[in-house]
Formats: sequence, C-alpha cells, structure tokens
Amino acid sequence: MQPYSVEQVANLLGLHVKTVRNYVRDGKLKAVRIGKQYRITRDDLEAFTGQPVVQETVRRQRGVEVSAVVQVDAISRERTDRLSNALIAVANSGGEQKLRVEAIYDEVRASLKIIVIGGAADTAALLTIIDTLTQE
Repeated sequence: MQPYSVEQVANLLGLHVKTVRNYVRDGKLKAVRIGKQYRITRDDLEAFTGQPVVQETVRRQRGVEVSAVVQVDAISRERTDRLSNALIAVANSGGEQKLRVEAIYDEVRASLKIIVIGGAADTAALLTIIDTLTQE
C-alpha cells in the first residue's frame, strides 16, 4: 500500500493538518520526506496510534445526499409555523438517513423557503409531503 500523505493521516485521525505536521516535526510520528512533502507508512501510523488503521472509505458509509430548496409564496406566518413544525417532525421520525430541514420565513414578502438536505429517497418523500401540505 502507498504511504499516506499528511492530509490523509489528518483525515483518518480527525486532526488538523498542522497538528499532524507538528507531530512529524517533533518526532512523535515517524515520516519520510519526499521532496517537500512527508509520507507516513501504515506501520508507522499504527505504531503512533496503537491500533490498526481503518481506511476512511471503509468507515464512511456510501450514499447519495440531496439538497433541495422549496419556495412557497403567499403564505401566512401561522401556516408557515404549522408547516415547518410538521416537516421537522417528519424529518426526525426516522428513515434511512436523518433529514435536515431549515425553514426561513420572509414576513415582508409572505414567502417561505424550505431547505432540505438528506438521502435521495427520504428527501423525495419529504418533497412529496411538502407538495401535498402546500396544496391545501
């Protein structure tokens, strides 16, 4: 396996790149300098952490994330509050991935923007709910 760059080690350990560079410069983490960059072997990284290296691609679950912005015009504050509460309740009710929902109301324009971020299927389902609730 190829040696890790400082950036890759920082990502694997959840550290800032400067912190990893400081560990290398202080001799706490063994590395080889190639040109202007440091390279860290898997063995040296495991010796430093005291545990096996788990690849980032293995730890991170693959998936698709969708971002959507929905604008609802000519809506009152009261209806906005009811709609927002309903959508947040639906978003927090489960599903494959947790949905993030943000609602922003513009009092002057009587306009609501709903921002939805989450998995494709759950986002699609929530968009259908938004469409149904705003048609009333």
